[in-house]
Amino acid sequence: IYTSGTTGAPKGALLPHSAVIGNLTGFVASQNWFPQDGDVFWSPADWAWTGGLMDALLPTLYFGKPILGYRGRFSAETAFRLLEKYGVTNTFLFPTALKMMMKAVPAPREQFTLKLRAIMSAGEAVGDAVFDWGQTALGITINEMFGQTEMNYIVGNSAQKWPAKPGSMGRPYPGHRVAVIDDEGQPAAIGQVGEVAVNRYDVHGDRDPVFFLEYWNNPQATQTKYSGDWCRTGDLASVDADGYLWYQGRADDMFKAAGYRIGPSEIENCLVKHRAVANAAVVPKPDAERGNIIKAFIVLTPGVKRNRAADDKLIAELQNHVRGKLAPYEYPKEIEFVDELPMTTTGKLQRRVLRLLEQERAKGAG
Repeated sequence: IYTSGTTGAPKGALLPHSAVIGNLTGFVASQNWFPQDGDVFWSPADWAWTGGLMDALLPTLYFGKPILGYRGRFSAETAFRLLEKYGVTNTFLFPTALKMMMKAVPAPREQFTLKLRAIMSAGEAVGDAVFDWGQTALGITINEMFGQTEMNYIVGNSAQKWPAKPGSMGRPYPGHRVAVIDDEGQPAAIGQVGEVAVNRYDVHGDRDPVFFLEYWNNPQATQTKYSGDWCRTGDLASVDADGYLWYQGRADDMFKAAGYRIGPSEIENCLVKHRAVANAAVVPKPDAERGNIIKAFIVLTPGVKRNRAADDKLIAELQNHVRGKLAPYEYPKEIEFVDELPMTTTGKLQRRVLRLLEQERAKGAG
C-alpha cells in the first residue's frame, strides 16, 4: 500500500496479512466496541488507501457488517444526508471533513435524524474545537486515532473504555509498545516533546503484527525508519503522567520564527474556532530579519463578506483572536485567504506545498 505523500514522494509499504488482524484491537476500540447489532459503517475515505482499506472496508467486512459505498464528491450536506438515509452508526471521518461539517451544519440534530454512535478521526490533529462540537452537537465523543500506512492503529481513544482528553491523541491501543523518544532514541521525560515511535515487538515480546515488512524497492528508506527496534513515525508529541500522547505536529512541519519553536497545529486549531474560518494551514514565510515569520493560509466559511476593507478588518480580528488565546509570539504575522488548501488523497493537509510556495515567492522577491 502506498503512503499518501504528505511530506514527499509516496513510498510503497509492503504489509503482511497479519496487519489486517493486528488492526482489529484499535478498530474495535475506536468504534466503541464494534460490532453491535444493527451497525452500519460509512467513511468517505478512498478504499485504495490505508484509511479506507484498513480503517473501514476490511475490518467491517471481517465482522460481517454492511459498509456503505459512495463515489460522489464529499460535502458536509451530502455526508449528513448519507448518515441519515442509510442509518449509519459508525464512521471514520478526517478532521478536515469534520471541520467542514461543523461549519456548514453547526446543529445537525435539528435538521437530521441520526443513528450515529461512534466517530473515529485520524490523519491530522482533531483539536478541541471539533472535539467539543462532537460532544455538544452530535452527542458523541470523537475517538482520535493515530497510525501510519507502515503501522496502523497504534494510538487512540475509546470513549467507552477510557476517558478521552480534548486535544489528546489518546493512549497506545492494547498490545502495542509506544514511546516518545528523543534524538538519541531514548524515552523522553513526561511533558518533553519527542518523536512518536513504535517497537517492532509487542507487549508480549512477539513481533507486532501491524508492522510493515519494508518499503518496496527502497532498502535505504526502510533502514532509516528504525532506531534499533523502535520505528520512528516522524510525528512529534509529548506524553503526560497518565500515558496520553499530545500531538505537536510532523517533525518537518515544525519551524522557528524569531527564535521561537513553532508548531502549526495549535495555531490552526485556534484559528478554526473563529466563526469566519473553515480551515487553516500555518507555515513559515522566509524573513530576512527573523529567519521566518508565521503565515496562515485560511479558507473562509461561506457567506463571509469579501472586499479590501473587509479583508483587512478580518485579518486584524483573526490576529487578535490568536493573540488572546495563545502566546504572543504565536499569532500569524501574515494571513492569506485562499479557496482551498492542498490536501492528499487521504485528507491530510500538505503544508509542504505551501512552505515551498513561500520559499519560491521569497526567491522571486529577492
